[in-house]
Formats: sequence, structure tokens, C-alpha cells
Amino acid sequence: METEEDSKVNSWRLCSVQQVEDFKNLLRIFPLLSSGVLMCTTLPVISTLTILQTLTVDRRLGPDMKVPAGSMIVFILTSTAINLTLIDRFLFPLWKKITLRSPMPLHRIGLGHLFNMTGMAVASLVESRRLKLAQTHSVLDHPGSVVPMFVLWLVPQLVLVGLGEAFHYPGQVTLYYQEFPQPLRSTAAAMISVVVGFAYYLSTTVIDLVRRVTTWLPDDINNGRLGNVYLMFAMMQMLNFFYFLFCAKCYKYHSVEGGNKNSDDESSKS
Repeated sequence: METEEDSKVNSWRLCSVQQVEDFKNLLRIFPLLSSGVLMCTTLPVISTLTILQTLTVDRRLGPDMKVPAGSMIVFILTSTAINLTLIDRFLFPLWKKITLRSPMPLHRIGLGHLFNMTGMAVASLVESRRLKLAQTHSVLDHPGSVVPMFVLWLVPQLVLVGLGEAFHYPGQVTLYYQEFPQPLRSTAAAMISVVVGFAYYLSTTVIDLVRRVTTWLPDDINNGRLGNVYLMFAMMQMLNFFYFLFCAKCYKYHSVEGGNKNSDDESSKS
């Protein structure tokens, strides 16, 4: 005869079929979630290193005005805000008109990978030009001197990263909310914050490791190889992109019909 105590024990040992399926869904989405961590390192890395570059270039906008080095991140935020509007109002409706389907979250995340990787590559090229100008004008022999390079040369890399954020950030939020089990929907909405948090810790760890192992990031970046740091992150992003493509190819949407329906409803309302 089964006692009340036995039933309590069995309830902890046995899971329903739905609970097992929910757990499988979490396991399937974990590789995609892990690829997002490395992708999100782009924002903290380029924000910090661009400030170091800004401090060494010509920031004058007039006789009495200079661009504050810390304000350069505004270009990322502005790019994200503008491109979010353009993507939602023009690109995605055009996509739907051509393909007769709304873009899936993995499409958005994939484009975010590409633009983040491109932003890092452009940053490496711009830094190579800045360092070449520093060598040409003998700035290396005078620490604290300004490199004759206008600060707006640093804007393209920030705009590209902002564009990448406009693609992958909403894509990740949609993916987690759409694919997480129903009881974990509130947790799914917060997963992007967890991913970004891990990305900040990872970026700090990698930068600290670079400073310890190499001479690429000295106190005076004119005597370092900051371009190599950008290039290293671009290569890491490229490898991570291939990893994402493999995970995306193997992944099957759990609620693909619901995701398309929700996207179509949002488009019709707008």
C-alpha cells in the first residue's frame, strides 16, 4: 500500500513527458546561447579600446571645442537606434515581400555576427592607419602627443557594431522567449542580460590575458599593437560565427509556427 510519504518521494523521482521535452528544448538551445556570449564581447571591447584611441587623435571640432573621449560610445547607441527603426520599417517588410516569410530570429542573429566581425576588422585597419601616422610624424618619441588623425575616422567601426547590435540583440530576445518552455518565459526574457553579463566578464579576462602575455597593450598605445588586438577579436568572432552556423543548421525551431504567426501579427498591426 502506497503511503503519503512514498507519493512525495515518487513525485521528485518521476517527471512528466512535458517536463522531459522542456528540458530537451533547453539543451538544444544552449549551444546557440553559448555562441552569443563571445559575440556580445564586441561591445565592451570596442567601447573601451576606442576611448584609448580617441585620447591619442585630433579631437578638435573648432577653436574651443573638443570631443570628449568617453562620448564616442554615443555613436554605437545612435547607430543601434537608427538602424532598429530602418530594419523594422523597411528591411524586414522588404524581406517578407520577397521571401513571403518573416525573418527568423537566427537570421537576425547571424547578421549581427557578420556586422560585429566586420566592425572589429575595420577597427584593426583604422588602428593600423593611426599607428602609421604616429610613426611618420615621430609621435612615438613624444608620449602624450596627438596623432594628426581626425577623430571621426573612428566612427565607422562604432557604426558597424551598432548595426550588429540592432540585428542580434532583438534576435536573441525573440529566440529565447519563443523557444524556452512556457513555464520559463519570464526567465527567457532575462537570458540576454545573462549572456551580456558573461560577455563583459569574458572580454575583461581576454584583455587582461593579452596584457599579461603580449606587449600589444602598453600604457601608451602608440608603442603597442592595438590593431593586433582588434584583429584577434575579429578572428575569434569569425570562428564563433562558423560555430553559430553549425549550431543554427542543426537547430530545429520548437515553436516555429507560433513565431511566424506572432511576427505576421506584429507586421499587420504596424
